[in-house]
Amino acid sequence: MHRGFIALILAMASAAPAHAQFSNLRLYGSLNLDLEFINGRQSDGSNPTVNRVSSNSSRFGVRGVEYIGGGWNAIYQVESSVQADTGGGALAGRETFAGLQGEWGTFKLGKFLTPYDDIHPIFGNAPTLTTSVLSTAALWAQGQLPKGQGGFDARLGNSIRYESPTVDGLSAELQYSTRDSSGNADGAAGDNGDHTSELRHANVWSFGSFYSNGPVDLGIAYERNYKVRAIGRYDDALSVTGGYDFGAANSSFNVRIAGIYERLKYDTLGGDITRNFYGISATVPAGGGLIYGFWGRADDGKGSAPDGTQVGALAKGPGTASEQWELSYSYNLSLRTLVYVGYVRIDNHANAAYTFNINDYVIAPGGKPSGVALGIAHFF
Repeated sequence: MHRGFIALILAMASAAPAHAQFSNLRLYGSLNLDLEFINGRQSDGSNPTVNRVSSNSSRFGVRGVEYIGGGWNAIYQVESSVQADTGGGALAGRETFAGLQGEWGTFKLGKFLTPYDDIHPIFGNAPTLTTSVLSTAALWAQGQLPKGQGGFDARLGNSIRYESPTVDGLSAELQYSTRDSSGNADGAAGDNGDHTSELRHANVWSFGSFYSNGPVDLGIAYERNYKVRAIGRYDDALSVTGGYDFGAANSSFNVRIAGIYERLKYDTLGGDITRNFYGISATVPAGGGLIYGFWGRADDGKGSAPDGTQVGALAKGPGTASEQWELSYSYNLSLRTLVYVGYVRIDNHANAAYTFNINDYVIAPGGKPSGVALGIAHFF
C-alpha cells in the first residue's frame, strides 16, 4: 500500500510541470476509531456480547485542481480506505475520480457515492460523521447491503456524474453506473459490476435535488436499479427529507430538527415488495458539544410477493417491521480532533433482521442489536 501511494504521487509529479501540479495538490484524510460494546439479544433469549475496536470510514486521499482556461478546471481525487484498527486498507477504494468543473457545473468519471446518499446528512447523525454503529442508514436505504444485494447507500464504480451549480440555494445531481466488468469488477453482488451484469445491461440511475437557504435544508432523491440483482428487474428507492435550524437567527437556541420519509420497492420473481420508512432527528448544543437523537421506523414489508419473500433484511409479511433508536454526544477538542459517545439500538420485530449499517453484527430474525461507542476522530 505504501509503495502504491509513493508511485501514484511520483506519477502525478511527472505528468505536468512540478510547480503547476504541486501548487494545487492536497493530501488529506481522517482517522476515526471507537471502542464498541455490542450485544444482540436473540429471539431465543440469549444475549451474546462483543467488545471491539473499529475503524469507521478512516481514509487517506490526494486531490487537486488545475485551471485549463475558458473558466474550466480539471479536477481529480484518489481516496483510499484505511483500516486504522488493524492496519492496511484499499488503494483508491473510496471517492476516486477525474473530471471537469466550470460555470455549467461539475462532470466526473470514477467511483463515488450516489446522489441518493447525499441526502443522508440532512437528517442523519452529522455530529458523529454519519458512520460507525451510530449510522442512521441501518434501516434507511438498507445501508449495510452492497448494491448487488439490494442496498441503496452504496459507493458505485464505473460511474458518470453531473453536479449542477447552486442557484438561489437550489442544486441537482445526476449519476449513472454501467455495472460493467472493466477495472476492479467485484461480482454481481458487489458495488462495481461484472461481466454477467454487463451482458444483461444492468445499470443504476440516481438523481437528487437539494435546497439550502438559511435555516432550511430540503432534499429529494430517487434511485433505480435495473437488473442489478440476479432476481428481479427494477428496484426503486425514493427519499424526501428536510431540516430546520431554529438557531439561525438566535445563537442562544441553536436547535436543529429534521425528518425523513423513504419508500423502497423491490421486484422479485413472485411479485413486488414495498416498504415505508420514516424518522425524526434533533441536534441540540450542550456543554460546548452537540447532543444528537434519532428515531426511525421501517414498516412491515407489503406488496404482491408471497409472505416470507426477502431482499436483504427487508421481508414481506407481518412482523417484519423494525425501529432504530440513537442518542449521542460529540465534542470538539480542537479544530481537527473530535470525541464522541453514543448509544444505538435496533428493535427488530419477530421476522425482521436489520443490523448496523457500519460494523454489522449478525443476528437472527427478531434479534435486537444494541451498542455503546466511545470514539475519537482526527482530521488532517
